Amino acid sequence: MDMIPGLMIAAAVLPYVAAVTAKAGGKRFDNNDPRPWLASQQGWRARANAAQANLFEGLPFFYAAVLYALYAGASVDRLAGLMGIWVVLRILYILAYALGRGTVRSIIWGAALIVNVAILLS
Repeated sequence: MDMIPGLMIAAAVLPYVAAVTAKAGGKRFDNNDPRPWLASQQGWRARANAAQANLFEGLPFFYAAVLYALYAGASVDRLAGLMGIWVVLRILYILAYALGRGTVRSIIWGAALIVNVAILLS
């Protein structure tokens, strides 16, 4: 059970990793009005920002699956293992997205979805 909260925090931090990646070192970045600046970005910065949005979209299903699995009495060790795999896949997802590897990114996204369903059913 000790790893579960840490993995939930890691999952919550991932969108911010993508956000910092998109913004870090950007020319003329305006933190007072960041959305127009982000909307004007191209290449890896735009893709990192898109990864951020997708990571936020995926969190509710991940959290719901984890909480349901805990409620249903799933093996905590198995659950933690699946959660760890999901977090690693989502880190790889950020990398694939930022590097412009669309097919790889989609495969990783699908694998993370399958792992999320496995968490729900564990």
